This record gives sequence, structure tokens and C-alpha cells, in this order.
Amino acid sequence: MKKIIIIITSLIILGILFILGINFYVVLSTKNQFSNIEDLKDIEDIDCIIVLGAGIWGDKPSPMLEDRLLEGIKLYEDSIAPKIIMSGDHGREEYDEVNIMKDFAIEKGVPSEDIFMDHAGFATYDSIYRAKEIFEAKKIVIVTQDYHLHRALHIANSLGIEAYGVPSNPRKYGGQIIRDLREILARDKDFVKCIFKPKPTYLGESIPVSGDGNITNDKEGIKES
Repeated sequence: MKKIIIIITSLIILGILFILGINFYVVLSTKNQFSNIEDLKDIEDIDCIIVLGAGIWGDKPSPMLEDRLLEGIKLYEDSIAPKIIMSGDHGREEYDEVNIMKDFAIEKGVPSEDIFMDHAGFATYDSIYRAKEIFEAKKIVIVTQDYHLHRALHIANSLGIEAYGVPSNPRKYGGQIIRDLREILARDKDFVKCIFKPKPTYLGESIPVSGDGNITNDKEGIKES
């Protein structure tokens, strides 16, 4: 019985070390890709800025999402990239992150044609995969909070995208400790995903981000085929 307890305890410890090891690898391998506006001004031919969804409150962005949007708009206004992809959940008509994100940016003065909506950005992996395969982006700037940015950059690296990350952390958010703990497991999950590179929930026809963003206008979201 004592040997069994020792074996089980050892396996648990090894499992924890494995989980933490992957987590630290994802963080350490991407920390040098964190950038700011001044750094990015020296980089040419960036295809687009990607703002990752973070929930909506009714018909408004959540505080986290609002901060991401403001940072993405600032990058656009400073001519870091000519287009913005709003990537979020619009899997059903009554929950529409991306149109709210686009409307927010238009209200701040961004032309509608420069804003693409990724209606099937259901997860970080899906958003980055679709940026490459659907929107044909090869060089991108990802905007999200720093705890989330490491994972997004790791996914981009694994998929062969040249990516830079701009963190958006102008304030503190409630529940961040829980978010940080969940992110450890999310990094491990997407690390494994990036080994096998499965297709995301939805793909579809190419929509080059070099074109007109109004082609992605759709209030009904993703439809089952």
C-alpha cells in the first residue's frame, strides 16, 4: 500500500511539473515578442492588427474588450497596419461580439472598409489559425491583455505567422487570479494543439485582409453548412 501511495504521489508531482514546464516554456519563448507602438513603427508591411474578443455586456464591450479595442484603434491610427481584424464569438444571432467590436471602432473614426470581422473566433487558436488561412495574413500584431498574449503569440509562431504582441493593461480586472490559473491550463492545451495543428471549428473561403472589410459584414453570424 505504501508503494502504491508513493507511485501515485510521484505521478501527481510529475504531472504538475509537466504542466508548469509547458506553461513556463510558452511564456519565456514569447516574451521578446511583446512590443509597443514605437517599436512597431520600424517594422514594414504588417498586414493587420488582430483584436481578440473578450466578451460583451449587452450591446457594449466588456471592460477587458474595450481596452483591447482602444489599443488596437491606437495602433491603427498610428499607421502600424492598414487593417484591423475583430475576432470573436458570433456563433449565434443573439450573441454578437464582432459587430459590437466593429461598431465601437467605427464610432472612434475607423473606416468600415478597414475593419474585418472574424465571426468564428471562438477560441484563441481558431482566431490565429483563421487569420492565416482565411484572411491570408502573414505578418500581424495581436492585441490582448498580457496574461493572454503569450499563448496567442505561441500559436502564431507554431503556425508560421510573423507576430508581434501589444499588451493592453490600463487597469486591473476583477477575477484576474482565477484567470491566471486557468490560463496555465489553456497554454498547455494549445501547446498540444499546436503540435497536431487541427483545423478550427469553421474555415470557409479566403477573404484577403488586403481587400475591403465590408465583405465580412453579417449580422447573422456563422451558419451551419
